Amino acid sequence: MQTKVNGLTINYEIAGTGPWLTLSHSLACDLHMWDEQMNALTKQYKVLRYDTRGHGKSEAPAGPYTLEQLADDVHGLLAKVGIMRTHWAGLSMGGMIGQTFALKYPGIFQSMTLADTTSRYPAEAAPVWEDRIKTAQTKGMDAIVDGTLARWFTEPYRKTNPPAVARVGASIRATPVAGFVGCCHAIPRINVTQRLKEIACPTLVIVGEQDPGTPVAMAREIHQAKPGSKLVIIPSAAHLSNIEQPEAFTAALLTFLKSAK
Repeated sequence: MQTKVNGLTINYEIAGTGPWLTLSHSLACDLHMWDEQMNALTKQYKVLRYDTRGHGKSEAPAGPYTLEQLADDVHGLLAKVGIMRTHWAGLSMGGMIGQTFALKYPGIFQSMTLADTTSRYPAEAAPVWEDRIKTAQTKGMDAIVDGTLARWFTEPYRKTNPPAVARVGASIRATPVAGFVGCCHAIPRINVTQRLKEIACPTLVIVGEQDPGTPVAMAREIHQAKPGSKLVIIPSAAHLSNIEQPEAFTAALLTFLKSAK
């Protein structure tokens, strides 16, 4: 399904029955990043998943994006769908959007799950993002794929699950350069660690034990800054822990959601 939000076409899907749960994907992925979780989640929740602006079947306007803008997109989408309260689960960029949203629109999230994400980047990370932007603009998304997959999955997983890795690679290639670049401008500017204590809803922090992009140290920083939060470290997983270890990820999420009712 598609709808206009903030003058932009946003693609989304709804499935399942129960309380609302909204899923937000990583950079250079789309709503299908959550396919492994859907069977279990939709038995207990009414799940809204969507393509972030610049990704999937959502519109990809030119120009740098901001996390506040991406949070505004979510706010508009929830209003269009008629959602007043929802649980939230976001991975990587989706976790950053979630933190930004919870601070800007308090009271809407019934709970918040932040997976393989961060609440701030050090200044020295800026050149890394600038390099990714330049590579995408000059060489196209194909030049991004191999390095990204190496960060997103452990080597054993890449060797033993080539079809799953290939599907994610195809998602990266299919991401519009404008969307990738737009979000690459937004992501490194996150800096909300000191404000996490303002978020009242129950919070779960999940991280793959071998995540090199948003490592365990970043997850611990969120956990320590958000009073009452829970931390789950998933063994044998890198950045896309929900795909690499779907059973462990889904079990942790469902256990938390049950406690957050």
